[in-house]
Amino acid sequence: MALDRWIGLVLLGVCLIYGYAAWFTMDDSLAPFMQRNPIWPSTFPKVLSVLGILASLFIVLGFEKGEAKVGDIDYRKLWEYNLGQALLLLALMAAYALLLRPAGFLLSTSGFLILGSVILGERRIILTVIIAAIATGIVWYLVQVILGIFLRPLPLFLGAT
Repeated sequence: MALDRWIGLVLLGVCLIYGYAAWFTMDDSLAPFMQRNPIWPSTFPKVLSVLGILASLFIVLGFEKGEAKVGDIDYRKLWEYNLGQALLLLALMAAYALLLRPAGFLLSTSGFLILGSVILGERRIILTVIIAAIATGIVWYLVQVILGIFLRPLPLFLGAT
C-alpha cells in the first residue's frame, strides 16, 4: 500500500476515535438545561469527525488518484529535499506551543511568524516584522475583544494577568 493510503488509514483511525468520543462520551456530563439546546458543545466535533472519516475513506479507497504527477516525491532522493526547513518548522511549532503561556500571545505569535518566515527564506525582515505585528494584533483583538476569550497578551514577568 502506498504511503498516502497508510497516512489516510492512520487519519481514519484518529477520526474514528475522535468521532466515538464526540458521539458517545462528550454529552454525558451536560447539565439538563444544556441538553435542550439545539447546538451542543459536541456538535462541531461531530461534524469534524464525519468530514474527517469521509476524507480519510476518500484517500484510502484511492478516489483521488488520477494520472501520475511529475512532481511526486522520489523517496530514493529524500535527502535532496529541504528536510532541514521542515524539521526547523516542526521545532518552531513545538517551541511556540510551549512558550504561548509564559511569553504571552503577542510575543510568542510574532516570534513564530517572524522566525517561520526567515526559515522559509524571507529576507525582507522589516516587512516581515511589520506584517507579523499587524497580523498578531488583529488576531489578538478578534479573540480577546470580539469573542471575549482571554489571551494573555504579555509575558508573565511583566505582570500581565
